[in-house]
Amino acid sequence: MLTVFGRANSINVRKVLWMLDEVGEPYDRQDWGRGFRPTSEPEFLKYSIFGVVPVIDDNGFVLRESQSIVRYLASKHKRADLYSTDLRTRATVESWMDWASTDLYAAARPVFHAMIVNAKDPALAIAPADGVADWTKHMLRLEKQLAAHGPFLMGDAFSIADIPAGMVVNRWFTLKFEKPTLPAVTAYYDRLHLRPAFRTHGRNGTP
Repeated sequence: MLTVFGRANSINVRKVLWMLDEVGEPYDRQDWGRGFRPTSEPEFLKYSIFGVVPVIDDNGFVLRESQSIVRYLASKHKRADLYSTDLRTRATVESWMDWASTDLYAAARPVFHAMIVNAKDPALAIAPADGVADWTKHMLRLEKQLAAHGPFLMGDAFSIADIPAGMVVNRWFTLKFEKPTLPAVTAYYDRLHLRPAFRTHGRNGTP
């Protein structure tokens, strides 16, 4: 059976768990990372010298990086509906995945850390204005894409491009700070909610 190494409240681990549920593959999961066993332990490092989650062990095949794992699972299960075999369509899917896990996620990260990681210290648990402004800039780009070409990132159909983006969108709506109204993103969030795997691993009350 496939094993996932990583805590279930990690945004990157949750991408993998969402994908596993989408393709219907059973798995075992072990808690590693912040709040659980440290990834600096030799037992973890024998799977990945990078010491970050998630990592999977698929019957001896070890793979790190959430984006790579999601793409691997789509290909393994021959889910061309989620990850097209057409070269140009696939490249576009990957470009949205990369944007969501770099620019979009990087913009969200300082706001999340201020409000959640520093939550025990009220003086620090305040969303930084510059962080909110940067995140909002990227969310406005997502709004423009979905309004013009939605309802999903690739148009009419859900794809793996929506997994990393959907996780950051969940974080946007879950964290409480002043933000603009984004009707297309809101509709996108509600549409993702119709997917059982997203309700379990995305829109489940965890930012």
